[in-house]
Amino acid sequence: MADSHRETDDVTAAIVFPELSAQPEPEPGGFRQTFRALRHRNFRLFVIGQIISLVGTWMQNVAQAWLVYRLTHSELLLGTAWFCTHIPVFALGPLGGLVSDRYSRQRIVILTQTLSMLQAAALAVLTLSGKIAVWQVLALAIVLGCINAFDMPARQALIIHMASKEDLLSAISLNSAIFNSARVVGPALAGVLVASMGEGVCFSLNAISFAAVIGALIAMRLPRFVRQAQESPWVHLLDGFRYANRHPVVRPLLLMMAATTISSMPASVLMPFFADAIFHRGSQGLGALTGAMGIGAVVGTLFLAGQARFSGLPTIIRLSTITLGIMFLVFAASPWYALSLSVMPVIGFAIMRQMASTNTLIQSLIPDDYRGRIMALYAMTVVGLGPFGSILAGAMAHQYGARATVALGGALCLLATLLLRLRPVAASSK
Repeated sequence: MADSHRETDDVTAAIVFPELSAQPEPEPGGFRQTFRALRHRNFRLFVIGQIISLVGTWMQNVAQAWLVYRLTHSELLLGTAWFCTHIPVFALGPLGGLVSDRYSRQRIVILTQTLSMLQAAALAVLTLSGKIAVWQVLALAIVLGCINAFDMPARQALIIHMASKEDLLSAISLNSAIFNSARVVGPALAGVLVASMGEGVCFSLNAISFAAVIGALIAMRLPRFVRQAQESPWVHLLDGFRYANRHPVVRPLLLMMAATTISSMPASVLMPFFADAIFHRGSQGLGALTGAMGIGAVVGTLFLAGQARFSGLPTIIRLSTITLGIMFLVFAASPWYALSLSVMPVIGFAIMRQMASTNTLIQSLIPDDYRGRIMALYAMTVVGLGPFGSILAGAMAHQYGARATVALGGALCLLATLLLRLRPVAASSK
């Protein structure tokens, strides 16, 4: 029975994503496949640095959201803070991808991580001094967004060079698992520290944590970067857009991620409001909700790292998106904090399996010359479109209420599954 289901998935994938049938499948899955990428020294260094740095990053994310809410008690300004953090990724993403394909990705990431450390330090100094104002938080959020516009495509494009194409699924999934393990630890620490010592301590610890990833990047031994592109930056930029638009797999997957990003924003942006105003659990309740989501995401990505067949990834993406939409509807209607807390691991499980599967499919099918520009488009859909969803979520929650806004996001997420089913078929039938 299991073999027949797998054969059905293979046939479906060949019809919906015809290029997948030409891809070599990894070795059989299991425990060894899950952690296969750790056999590479550069990736092991990256993992060590990421574990430390990302805990600090999640502490800052939670502390910043709580700081804005404490200063304003405004759902609209919560959405505005998300907007300021992520809109530069959308506005400057193509430029970040272009730079990533024309210069050393290792040096780019070292520079961006150093600048991120300075941004966290500035936020810490202002907060600890007691002179912090909302406009300063928003301005520093924009600064961080500009840094991320160059960091994200370079870092994503660098992963395959830290490991190998053969171990790409393992590397991306483990990277996602680390990201979400930090989501468990960081928010929990932030909840305790914010309640006892204030937000400034979280910002200070985040600034210190960047030393780990910067040191790991410097210690890596990577091949010397040789630029392949000879055309002008403008021609090079447009060529990346044309490539993504013509690709029968990349285009529908990017559209799918764009749709689900918009629909996922209400739950993410309004989580502090649910934790405090609806369930009366304060900053510790917010940390628990965010941490529970991280637990589900870690489990989901570790299982994905052991996935042995690329042809099964489209099915994983589709089922994950359906699950995500249903769980948003449950979260919106939940009358009890315990139920909402139990839903969060399922949301984390679904959303990170969707993202890691999409990232892996795209990176396995594109040549390295385009990797920075295509990963910039991926970052634009996953992160850069978030500001539009966040500002809309804040405005709608202000007008219609937080529950109705999250429910609408769940409905839109379910509708987005039609995009994955229909657009690739149309593309392959031409």
